[in-house]
Amino acid sequence: MTVTWEECGWQGLTPRVGRCRLPGWDCTVGLVAGDGAALMIDAGSSVREGARLRTEAGRLLGGTRVTHLALTHPHFDHVFGAAAFAGVEVFGAVGVDGVLTRDRDALRADAVHHGLPSADATEAAGLLALPRHLVSGEWTLDLGGGVRVLLANVGPGHTGHDLAVLVSEGASEVVFCGDLVEESGEPQAGPDALPSRWPAALDRLLALGGEDAQYVPGHGAVVDAAFVRAQRDALARRFGVSN
Repeated sequence: MTVTWEECGWQGLTPRVGRCRLPGWDCTVGLVAGDGAALMIDAGSSVREGARLRTEAGRLLGGTRVTHLALTHPHFDHVFGAAAFAGVEVFGAVGVDGVLTRDRDALRADAVHHGLPSADATEAAGLLALPRHLVSGEWTLDLGGGVRVLLANVGPGHTGHDLAVLVSEGASEVVFCGDLVEESGEPQAGPDALPSRWPAALDRLLALGGEDAQYVPGHGAVVDAAFVRAQRDALARRFGVSN
């Protein structure tokens, strides 16, 4: 790293893993720095925001550029900045490309409904980058420098296409959960959620990271396994899912 995470307004989770809470919808993005390669996790809510994130990543990475982008799920606040990452290898859960193609107008309308300026929403929807690599089970990335990333299709739950990202750096493990986990408010179950399967998705998430990992929600502060387990049980009660 050429500057510290904090100098760019990011939170360092390990020496090579950081995250940023974006203004507006308190959406989290992550950055994983390898040797000669780097992964961005989610892309922000507009092309302008995505471009700012790519610039900040450049400051943090020095001579390394963002080479990979993982989209945790197909909601505007997580994917509308993807067009700013031209030339990057984009990953998503299998089927997410169909959603992003079929539902562009609905995503644009949802963004405007939640307060994104209409011009920004129209630009982002029109330029929306589709994942080239679709993860049906698990996909491993070696970013170099002892940094390994596991992309895992752990859904459905919050949506029909939820991708989790496990980063292993030495003995440290960080799990980026997307909106399967939320800390700053109650998990949101929109029309594309599958509530009956959400608790099982969190079981898979916990199996992926284990007891000692840091879990990074799509919105809110970093949490531990106990928080994820408690949220899993609350969702099971909320939606009448038996354990």
